[in-house]
Amino acid sequence: MSGHADEAFMRQAISMAIQAEQAGEVPVGAVLVKDDIVIAEGWNRPVSDCDPTAHAEIIALREGARIVGNYRLCDTTLYVTMEPCPMCAGAMVNARVGRLVFGVHDLRFGAAGTIFDVVRAAESNHRMDVAGGILEQDCRNLLQQFFKIRRQSAN
Repeated sequence: MSGHADEAFMRQAISMAIQAEQAGEVPVGAVLVKDDIVIAEGWNRPVSDCDPTAHAEIIALREGARIVGNYRLCDTTLYVTMEPCPMCAGAMVNARVGRLVFGVHDLRFGAAGTIFDVVRAAESNHRMDVAGGILEQDCRNLLQQFFKIRRQSAN
């Protein structure tokens, strides 16, 4: 996939992250693409759904599996504004996602090479291609602004 297409799909993921932010959630968004078409999308909803697994990636994977009628999401690309955590990376491996594209690296829990490398572990039965740092500054700014406002309102 071209860098231009990656950026276009990442912009859609950023729009999902903005929806999460508007709902009071940490602004992380995801879109699942198959054959250059967005088939599913998601944004963080653990607080509003009272569900610790309601991360943007999980929401997109669930919707994508429902739409294609199969829990295997082969030949798909997941675009997410922040590097997936171990839970989401594991779900991606189980779903057989073909490619992961993310924006900002997660220096605390990143599971696509920053802290862990769940998506490319040699011990796994599935590994995927990974491209990180796509529109990284845009994704980082969204997160930093969210937490800056949160800190200010806590004082």
